[in-house]
Amino acid sequence: MRTYISIDMEGIAGVVHESQTDPTNPAAAAEYGRFRRLMTSEANAAVEGAVAAGATRVLVNDSHWFMRNLVVEELHQAAELLSGDPKPHSMVQGIDGGFDAALFIGYHARAGTRNAILDHTYADRIHEVRLNGRPVGELGINAAYAGAHGVPVALVSGDAALAAEAKDLLGEDIATVVVKQAVGRQAAQSVAPAVACRMIREGVTAALKRRRRPFVLSSPVTIEVDFALTSHADVAELCPGATRTGGRTVTFTHADYREVFQAWRALLNLSGVV
Repeated sequence: MRTYISIDMEGIAGVVHESQTDPTNPAAAAEYGRFRRLMTSEANAAVEGAVAAGATRVLVNDSHWFMRNLVVEELHQAAELLSGDPKPHSMVQGIDGGFDAALFIGYHARAGTRNAILDHTYADRIHEVRLNGRPVGELGINAAYAGAHGVPVALVSGDAALAAEAKDLLGEDIATVVVKQAVGRQAAQSVAPAVACRMIREGVTAALKRRRRPFVLSSPVTIEVDFALTSHADVAELCPGATRTGGRTVTFTHADYREVFQAWRALLNLSGVV
């Protein structure tokens, strides 16, 4: 069994504020350094759970910010690490490598979710993303890309809002590990990091012993992106094949979701130039 892990940081136990996840802020360097180690611990817990379930290969894709967060020398020796940015397929780079299941660790809820730690969808300039009319966050965008390659998402971990989003999108039977309950965007009640790691390790082992179907969208797939500002849409609509459908909205439609995902990456990156 080959297992793929995409790990973000906002959904890690104890994380409640951007200063704990921001590698660019010199004033918060010590705090970020502490939390990147907690992120590494949760990655290792997922690797341990996968190995216990019989995984013969585990790839960990560092999926937060500049994607150079995991402490390399502390990574579990059974894992391979994919890190650095930009990656053509970002948070799901490498998912096309013949994997049997994916784990989304440390994920967070989509932009606009109430009582969700650091809710956003890839970037703060994204107000909302819809796939075939349904609002989605990073979880949905990435799960659909995994599904396009025949890879089911076996488990997600993060806060309670992320778990609710996963069950609504992927089905009530999706395995979830809730490590904290948000009481606002920057406040939460969290389990201890060691407890979170145990929950993830045990949850992954159990989840990988069950069969799940990939999350596949009906074709053709339309992505609608609502930006925070009209100026973001001004440049995003330069993406070939994109259509401006509103002051802040740009859409793209294709029969193959893999092409839609590529367009999403272009829309996102173009919008960042203003």
